[in-house]
Amino acid sequence: MILEKGLSAQSRTTVAAANTAAEMGSGDMPVFATPALVALLENAAMRAVAEALPEGATTVGSEMNCSHIKPSGLGAEITATAVLTRVEGRKLTFNVGARDEEGLIGEGVHVRYVVDRERFLAKIRKD
Repeated sequence: MILEKGLSAQSRTTVAAANTAAEMGSGDMPVFATPALVALLENAAMRAVAEALPEGATTVGSEMNCSHIKPSGLGAEITATAVLTRVEGRKLTFNVGARDEEGLIGEGVHVRYVVDRERFLAKIRKD
């Protein structure tokens, strides 16, 4: 498979105590946390291109510009979608969005880079 525009994937979760703003510390209410939304959007983008990468490669997130426009309460089913819209060498740009049963809850643009796993991890190893 080749990295090309149009690759897409979805990631899903259910709002539970562990991914609420109150539990994650990003707020004090029992609603889907913005950090949880960002993580779900990133996961969809990662999955969209995973099978198209060469052996030993992965992607890492470098930029997220998104709006969390509507709250989702406990029990809500959240689906995030990522679509690859631009490939510039190792730089991958995605349109991302998330919905619950009532409609759009967040959207934005996410940038990831293709990296070699071993070389990337070598940067954090202490010799």
